[in-house]
Amino acid sequence: MQIIDGKKVSAQVKESVRLETEALVKNYGITPGLAVVIVGDDPASRVYVNNKKKACELVGFRSEEYALPAETTQEELLDLVNTLNGKKDINGILVQLPLPKHLDDKAVIESIDPQKDVDAFHAVNVGKIMLGEYDFLPCTPAGVMEMLHSYDIPVEGRECVVIGRSNIVGKPMGMLLLHENGTVTICHSRTRNLREVCLRADILVAAVGRPKFVTADMVKEGAVVIDVGMDRDENGKLCGDVDFENVKDKCSYITPVPGGVGPMTIATLMKNTLKAFKLQNNIK
Repeated sequence: MQIIDGKKVSAQVKESVRLETEALVKNYGITPGLAVVIVGDDPASRVYVNNKKKACELVGFRSEEYALPAETTQEELLDLVNTLNGKKDINGILVQLPLPKHLDDKAVIESIDPQKDVDAFHAVNVGKIMLGEYDFLPCTPAGVMEMLHSYDIPVEGRECVVIGRSNIVGKPMGMLLLHENGTVTICHSRTRNLREVCLRADILVAAVGRPKFVTADMVKEGAVVIDVGMDRDENGKLCGDVDFENVKDKCSYITPVPGGVGPMTIATLMKNTLKAFKLQNNIK
């Protein structure tokens, strides 16, 4: 069994973004810019936003943070997004989800210029992913693919099972595995015989948001297990959707939580922002 080290892979991705950014700044005299909008004071969101800010510093991007009070109206938020759409020095716009209940996150996502939508949640970008002709990929699924590539884990012809069908992880994850010729099954709360389906998986991706949901009797001997979950166990300790201790000995590869998929999400965001910068400035 080998542990897939997300910290190591994400450091490599960020380093390659840093080197390319350095060269672009030198040649063109302009710096990529990312705007992060956070509404209210959700503690988990605050941690993510701080991590994104640190990553921007590391790779040489400008980052602008817009921290809005929880009672911000829909109109005020849409006005801000509209202003950022028009700012030449902002190449990527990220609105930290979840938003407070009274705000319509779908309308907010749709208001972001698709060329600045570095989360790849806008319907235009989602459609491009379906067609396989995308500019950006959603950060978490793309981070998972980056890890598989970096450990030379082939997808082609293998049975891939994704547990979870969210628009942010489950659905795009299925598409990316399909683009690499995996045979894909997406499972969810209505799936019958979930255990039997999971036992077929050569590559099992857990993105269900329930602590230690995937148990050893759901995992085929020698499978690759990717844990996208970020949960708390009964003692309040950070854990994933996979019962790591009991599953690890059955796997050929497994991602830990923390230190697996999490760091990859932010590394991919940096990659997407650099891509947006190049697209907007017609840099090949």
